[in-house]
Order: sequence, then structure tokens, then C-alpha cells
Amino acid sequence: MRVPGLKKELSLVDLTFASVGGIIGSGWILASQTATQIAGPAAIISWLIGGCAILLLGLVYTELGGMMPEAGAAVRYPQYSHGSFVSFIMAWAGYLTWALVSPAEAEAITQLANVYWKGLYNTQTSLLTPLGMLVSAILIFVFYIINYYGVRWFAVSNTALTWFKFILPLGTALIFIFGAHNFGNVTSQGFAPYGFSKVFIAIGTSGIVFSFLGFRQAIELAGEARNPSRDVPRAVVLSILIGIVVYAALQMAFVIGVPSAEAAKGWANLSFSNPWVKVAVTLNLGWLALLLKIDGWLSPGGTGLVYTASTGRSVLAMAENRYVPAWLGKLNKTGVPANAMLLNMIVGILALFPSQGWSHIIGVISLTGVFSYLMGPVAASVFRRTASDMKRPVLIKSMPVLAPVAFVLAGMVVYWSGWTTNSLSLIVIVLGLLIYIYYFFKNKFTGDDIKRGMWLVVYIAAMLLISYLGDKNFGGIGAIAFPYDNIVVAAVSLACFYWGVASGTETKELAELKAEIAAEPAAKA
Repeated sequence: MRVPGLKKELSLVDLTFASVGGIIGSGWILASQTATQIAGPAAIISWLIGGCAILLLGLVYTELGGMMPEAGAAVRYPQYSHGSFVSFIMAWAGYLTWALVSPAEAEAITQLANVYWKGLYNTQTSLLTPLGMLVSAILIFVFYIINYYGVRWFAVSNTALTWFKFILPLGTALIFIFGAHNFGNVTSQGFAPYGFSKVFIAIGTSGIVFSFLGFRQAIELAGEARNPSRDVPRAVVLSILIGIVVYAALQMAFVIGVPSAEAAKGWANLSFSNPWVKVAVTLNLGWLALLLKIDGWLSPGGTGLVYTASTGRSVLAMAENRYVPAWLGKLNKTGVPANAMLLNMIVGILALFPSQGWSHIIGVISLTGVFSYLMGPVAASVFRRTASDMKRPVLIKSMPVLAPVAFVLAGMVVYWSGWTTNSLSLIVIVLGLLIYIYYFFKNKFTGDDIKRGMWLVVYIAAMLLISYLGDKNFGGIGAIAFPYDNIVVAAVSLACFYWGVASGTETKELAELKAEIAAEPAAKA
């Protein structure tokens, strides 16, 4: 059921910039250096592969977003295709991602600000100081307040911020590419000095996937779009393409912008507290360094603002699915899920305590985020059978090929994240089932829902096993060497994809949605 009361005020520009704002955040400030430390100049390939993988997932979601534009839609799709069990696992994985982005961005702002305001961040322990935690908590509260007063406040604030966030990174990349003269950096130590496997590792662990996952914002805000069927799909594709262009240019600019003397020490040894400011200063671009200092606060701030909005809508969808108390789904007078956002604010502030810096938290966020998107290709394929009569403003003719390829690539990204991250993230996802057990009995869910989700349980177990046995470069014990480990991941992913598609059915919720849509013309008449 689609939630009444949401204000339909978002245009194509607002939706596109919501996704671009989610994509261009702290990632552009910190991820280029982190990716270079892992893969060297070959990190540009990491950005292209990661961007293309997310673009394929995004294309799947353009069809879903057009036919089912709802608040928190990514949580609702698996409910329509497989029922409560699969939907809960994906919602839980998504929540682990979404709720932690705002504290990650607040922490990035505080960490970068430590250069100018000493005492916020301890570089020796990689931990926020008590003062730094207080500043980060205040930032999270500001994100909440702006969103509390309605989607129009959010849209105006975010669109203005994103123009700056978009122009400055792209302009910086062009200035460095044409202004720096260190092109020898690209090959001085070899294009891929640490081996090609590191190109894949960088995708999941350096902030690349974390950055591109922001495309989902337009989908989550679909319930508040003026013309969701037309604008949501366009916003998704446009935002990802913009992200690929900006980040690929930035990565190349960073490699050739680093002083040759610093590059000669080894890419893995780069350690600039504010990478782009450091490079700008070495090129005697003081005016650009000043703008970059300002953007070091604005870019993460804009992303934190966006995720505060979309995470609230996701919890709203979870309330619709009866996974959380109903009061979390209530809207305030301005038409936003204020209770859900309040909960997320509290969770975000609490998350600051165990955090050990930006790079520590994004590894977990990246994996759980990609995992939560795995359901898109499966659900879209199921709907071709169970909802063939529903209107599709965007019809992806290549879906029979696109969906399995997108699923396999998402599985690859999960594996590339490495055993350390996989063992933590996937096990935490499984632990979330304790919450599901409570609501299973409380809401009297049926055993059929669990039966339709056994493919996902097997897939999680298989990915954990492969990750453990995989190549040592990916943190495994080396029983399955590269590239055979990737071949095994692809084969298992493909088998589970088709099992998942076969397990889908017309759920009660999908039947209700069809009836609601069918009744709309009569109601308008």
C-alpha cells in the first residue's frame, strides 16, 4: 500500500541532485587517495568497473522505480516478489548501510576539520576525541532538523549544495589534469604496481562502491516526486553517469597531481590528511585549496543530509512491512517520517562511539549496501512473470540478460570486499534474523515466506565459504586461487539468481498493490 500524505514536490532536477548528492560526498575527498594506496594508478580501472557494475544495477531499478514509485521502494520490492523473509533480510542489510552513512559523513567532516581545529581527531589512534564526537553528533542533529521541516526544505538545501559539490570536483579534476605535469606518475612504478587483483579489492574497500551507492536516493524519494514514473528512472541513470565521469576524472587527476617526490615513496605510503588540499598547495593553487577546504565540509554534509532523508523513508517502508513498530511510520505535519528520522539520528550518534575513522566504517557500509541491492535484479525478473500486466513506463528489453549479469557483478563486489569485511557484515546480517523471528510470530507470517527465501540463506552461506577459501589477496586462506575464485563466485551467483527468480510468486502485498492501482482510475472519475 502506498503511503498517503507524502508531499509530491520533487522535480527531475531535485531527484537527480538527490542521487548526485548521495554519490558525491566524502568519497570524492578521501576515496581517490585510498584507492591509489591499494591499486596505484590502476585505481582508475577500479572506478570504471565499480561504476559500470552499479550502473547495471541502476538500470534494473529504473524499471522497478517507474512501475512501483513508493517511499522506501527498495525495501518494498522484495516484499512484493518473495514475501516477508527475503524482504526483511534485504531491509536489514539496507538499514545497516543507510543508518551509518550520516555518522560516516559527519565523521569525515570532523576528521577533515581537525587540520584547522585541533583536538577533534586523534591521528595516532584514528579515533574521534570526545570533542570530535560532540561536533559529529551536532552535525547529525542538524541533518535531522533540516529534514524534519519537510521535503521542500530538503530539496532546496540539497540542490543548492549539490551544484557546488558537482562543479568543484569536476573543475578540480580538469585543473589538475591540465595544470599538473606529473604524467610520469602513471607508469613510474608500473600502472598496477601491486597486481591486478588489487584493482578489484579497491572497488569494495576504498570507498568506490560506497560512493556510487548514493544513486538509490531518487528511488527512495519516489513517493514524493511530481512525476515519479518519468523522472525517477531518468534521475537514477543520470546520477550514475555523472558520478562515473566525475570520479574517473578525479582519480586520474589525483595520480598526476601528486608530487613526483611523494609518488616515488610508493603509492601505499601516501598519507595526506586532506589529499586534495595538499596537492593544490603543492601546485601553488592557494585559491583552489581554500575552496577545497570549504567543500571538505559541504560535500559530506550534503550526503549526510540526503541519507537522513532517504533512510527515514526506508524505515517508513519497514513499518509498512510490519518489521518495526507502526509509530515509526507516522508522518509529521510537513509530511515526513519524523519518528523514523529521530530513531536514525539516535542510532547515528551511538554509532560514533565504536567507529575508528572514515575508512573503517565504509568497508562495512559498502558490502551491506551492495548486498541490499542484490534483490533488484531478482525482483524485476519475478515481476515479468507475476506482474506482467502492470504498466512499465521504462521497459528494459534486455532484462533477461541484464538482470543475471547485474546480480553476478554485485556478488563479485561482495567477494572483492574480502574475508575480514564479509565475515563481519554477512554474519551481522544473519543476526538480524533474531528481530525477524520476533515479528514472524507477532505478525503471524507464514512458513511459505521462509521457503521462498531459502535460496538467499544458501547464497549467504556460500559467499561466506567462498570468501574464506578464496585467494589470499582477498583475505582468504588461498584454497581457491585467483581467478578461479571469481569464476566460482560467478557460477554460484548465477545458480542462486535463477533459484531466487523461480522462488518468486504473486504475494498478498503485490495483489493488493495491483488492486489499488486498478481502482485509481475509478476513484478519479
